[in-house]
Amino acid sequence: MTEITKNITVDTAYEAVAPDDFAAMMEVDRYGQRSTAFDKIISATHDHFWDPNDKKYIDFTTPFDMEREYLIDPDMNTDLKTAVGDKLDEAQKIKLVNLDVQWSLSSILHGEAGALALSASLCHILKDPGAQEYAANQTREEARHVAGFSNYIKARWGKPVRVGPALGDILTELVLSPLVWKKIVGMQMLVEGLAMGAFATFYKYGRDPLMVQLMQFTMTDEAFHHKFGKIWADRTIPKINPAERDQIEDWAWHVFEILLYNLGSPEQKKHIYAAVGLEWEWVQGAFMEALTDANIREEMQETTNIFRVLIKTLLKAGIITQRTAPNYAAFIDMKELYAESDRMVGDDIAEEGIKYLMKLNGQSGGSYSLDKMSAAE
Repeated sequence: MTEITKNITVDTAYEAVAPDDFAAMMEVDRYGQRSTAFDKIISATHDHFWDPNDKKYIDFTTPFDMEREYLIDPDMNTDLKTAVGDKLDEAQKIKLVNLDVQWSLSSILHGEAGALALSASLCHILKDPGAQEYAANQTREEARHVAGFSNYIKARWGKPVRVGPALGDILTELVLSPLVWKKIVGMQMLVEGLAMGAFATFYKYGRDPLMVQLMQFTMTDEAFHHKFGKIWADRTIPKINPAERDQIEDWAWHVFEILLYNLGSPEQKKHIYAAVGLEWEWVQGAFMEALTDANIREEMQETTNIFRVLIKTLLKAGIITQRTAPNYAAFIDMKELYAESDRMVGDDIAEEGIKYLMKLNGQSGGSYSLDKMSAAE
C-alpha cells in the first residue's frame, strides 16, 4: 500500500508546518487568520468541565467488592462465550471478567496518554490559531482522562497492565507522525471511535457506579473530540483528489483489521488466563473455534459494539465508500449504517452528563445539543 507522505491541505484551517518550525508561528499575519470552524466547540469547553481529583465530581474511594461482584455484566465478556466458560467456577469467572476489565481500561488509559501527546503535537504544527487553540483544549481534557483512569485503576487494582503490541504500535505511529491527516483520521476517528464504543459499553453494562460515572464524564469530552474529526472530514474528504482519498480509505481499513483481530487476542492477555488456571494456547484454540466471522457479525449488531461504532465513524466521515464497503460488510449490515443519522452512540449519554456537570458547576443545565457543535462554518 502506497502511503501519503505529505500533508493534505485543502482547507487553510489545517495548514501545518514542521514540528521544529517555530518561526512560522511568529509570522505576524498568522495571528489574524483564525478559522471560525472550531469556535463553537472551543466555547463549549466550560460546559463539560470536571476535575478527577475533586470529590465534588467523582470519589475514587468508593468501595467495590472485587472478589464477589462483576465490574461489568458477564454476558459482555467474550471469553465466557467460548469453551472457557465451561472450565471455570463462579469465583474464577468473576476474577477473569474483572481482570479483563483491567486490561480494557489499561488499554483506554494508554490510548488517553496517546491522545494527550498527539493533541499536544498538533499544537506544534497547526498554523491556524483556532485549530491550535482547539488542540490545546483537547490536550487539557486528555490529561484529565489520564488522571481519571489512573485514579480508577489504582483504586481497583493498584496499577495498569502494559499496553498490547497492536495498540501500542498504532499509538506510537500516530503520535510520531508529522502528517495532520494521519493524526486526525487515526486518533480523532479510529481510536476515538473505538473509545466511544468502549465507553458506551461500560456505561450501559457496568455494575460499578464509580466506573459508570467515570465513563460518562469522559464521554462529555470525547464527544467534542469526535466533532473535531468530523469537521476535518467534512472540509477535506470531498475536496481531495481520488488517489489521496483512496489511500486514506485503504489505510483506515488496514488499521481497522489490525485492531479487530489483535486488540483483545488471548496471546496478549496471558496473565489473565494464568490467574484462573488456563493455558493461553488452549484459550486461543477456543477462540478460533467460537469466534467465526458469523459470530463477530452477530456481536456487531449491538449498538455499543466498539467496532460497529468505529465503522459508523468512518462511514459518516466519507472514509468508507463502495471500494471498501464490501470489506466491512463481512461483519455488519452497511445499508443499516447508511440509513442511520450522524448521531453517535455516546451522544445521548454525553448530553446528559453535560447537563449534570453544568448544574454542578453552577450553570443552567437545560436542553443541550451536541448536534449544534458540528456545524463547520
